[in-house]
Amino acid sequence: MIKKVAGMALAGAAMLSAQGANPLVAELKTSYGNIKNSFVRIAEKMPEEFYGYKPVEGLETFGRRVAHIADANYAVCSGLKGENKRLGSAAKTAKADLVAAAKESFAYCDSVIDSLTDEQALETTPALGGPPLPAGTRRTRLFTLYNLVRHSNEVYGNMSLYLRLKGIVPPTSE
Repeated sequence: MIKKVAGMALAGAAMLSAQGANPLVAELKTSYGNIKNSFVRIAEKMPEEFYGYKPVEGLETFGRRVAHIADANYAVCSGLKGENKRLGSAAKTAKADLVAAAKESFAYCDSVIDSLTDEQALETTPALGGPPLPAGTRRTRLFTLYNLVRHSNEVYGNMSLYLRLKGIVPPTSE
């Protein structure tokens, strides 16, 4: 048993070593890169005429879901940069404008993640995104960015149903 645990520890250390000086950020980049690519692909795949589609009353339109992620990405990454910038995608309805906004929001977050080290990833900042928290709550940059990935994946899953209801196979299921 001890040999098995030691072997697993060595394998884990080797994996971290293979990821370079910033293994935490390297793993984050993998998860983030996957959803970034999937999200842009789903936004591009939905035909323009279905950007105003919502499956039932009370749900947002497909286009509004794209705008939601673009605005959330920009707000979170802006906050991590110590800025207070907004993208303003909610007012857009045309597919081309919303796809461009999604790409812009991911490019903005790329600049945050690409410059991040593991040491910086473990620094705390005021909590950004997610449900309201008590004043003064702080989270690590790593937590905040993984929450951004989680949120984008959640919305992607919802949007996949919009495509399927229109007879379109979502990008990650092709």
